[in-house]
Amino acid sequence: MEYEEEQFLQLSGLQHFYFCRRQWALIHIEHQWAENFRTVDGALMHERAHDKELTESRGDRIVTRGMNVFSRTLGVSGECDVLEFHRAPCGIPLPGRQGLWQPFPVEYKRGKPNPQAGDTLQLCAQALCLEEMLCCEIAQGALYYGELRHRQPVDFTQELRQSVRDCLREMHELYRRGHTPKVKPTKSCNACSLKELCLPQLLRSRPVSAYLHEHLEEEP
Repeated sequence: MEYEEEQFLQLSGLQHFYFCRRQWALIHIEHQWAENFRTVDGALMHERAHDKELTESRGDRIVTRGMNVFSRTLGVSGECDVLEFHRAPCGIPLPGRQGLWQPFPVEYKRGKPNPQAGDTLQLCAQALCLEEMLCCEIAQGALYYGELRHRQPVDFTQELRQSVRDCLREMHELYRRGHTPKVKPTKSCNACSLKELCLPQLLRSRPVSAYLHEHLEEEP
């Protein structure tokens, strides 16, 4: 199956979805959003990483920023924070460059590693898009964490690749139905920028948009 461009979901939504399916639906289906320190700080970091004017050549490495990627088989599109090309015998040809070059995606995160954040899923999805676009294989990428100030390598295992496919399949189904999952309050809710919109203790089944619409109508 291949998706049409108008059916593409945002690649960055994978992280929202993995963290909380309801959060993802509030943002991507109901179009609700709120900022907190984490989201603002993270946006500033990505703004710097996505500066497309900062393409660099460093010997056997080419560094590009903010490259658009997509996959018709996954139905997703987005941007790579940083995409490096390393000179390698098993790489791909690049216009205007001699030799072969291996793609190596790097995703920037403001905090520190968190197994519950879904960072590896987002990075792996970028690699799957690049493999489809460039007709190549990408075995590894890296996550850069602002608090640690160094990279952590990520292997794109078959298990991780399948997790990406499974999440996107479920995301497409929820989006097609326009369904916002019921809330499942956890301690992570306290750090969520959508806590005041989600109202986890009150809205266990109703869409937030319906709640807001009802209360806005009550105002004089």
